[in-house]
Amino acid sequence: MTSLITYFLITLLSLNISDNNNTDNNNKNTKAMKFELIKLPYATNALEPVISQQTIELHHGKHLQTYVNNLNNLVPGTKYENMDLVSIVKDSEGGVFNNAGQILNHEIYFTSFAPNAGGEPKGKLADAINTQWGSFENFKKEFNAAGAAVFGSGWVWLAKDASGKLSIEKEPNGSNPVVKGLTPILGFDVWEHAYYLDYQNRRADHLAELWKIINWDVVSARY
Repeated sequence: MTSLITYFLITLLSLNISDNNNTDNNNKNTKAMKFELIKLPYATNALEPVISQQTIELHHGKHLQTYVNNLNNLVPGTKYENMDLVSIVKDSEGGVFNNAGQILNHEIYFTSFAPNAGGEPKGKLADAINTQWGSFENFKKEFNAAGAAVFGSGWVWLAKDASGKLSIEKEPNGSNPVVKGLTPILGFDVWEHAYYLDYQNRRADHLAELWKIINWDVVSARY
């Protein structure tokens, strides 16, 4: 009888140790959020000739990957290690802000495109654009002009406020409309790495061409 009791005690102890080890491993695995490079929803040559394969591969595979690597190196041990991107961008500054902002910006940017796309938005977003600017063409003109006027590196955004009112926002460097309490709908990257291989210094030409590849189904779903 004694040996049988001993056997059960040892078995229970081993199960308890195993459970504790699993808990410790789970805690370690969930300790920090690890950001990953977003997967493109199209082939790297699918947006040609608007954006070349070489630009996509460098922009997505090199520039964006660097922002992801940097953020993963910066956040461990800080209050940001378990925050999502939007929360980090709203709360941070310096290197954390710059890299988190650029990841958020590019995730919106790259998922806004599709081959054989373009045209005009429909539904509620189209109605809101017409209400704000009179027509889609007027909106495009103002959006392109704002993007061309960004000094240095930055972004031009279509954003909405809590009531659904739309606005065009110019943001420097890696900033995003979320810092103003707005929701980003569509963003064009006007950093030179986004267009220089294809358009050299002709930023305005680049902006005008991007409308040919906008996936309005995806963009409209953000409104």
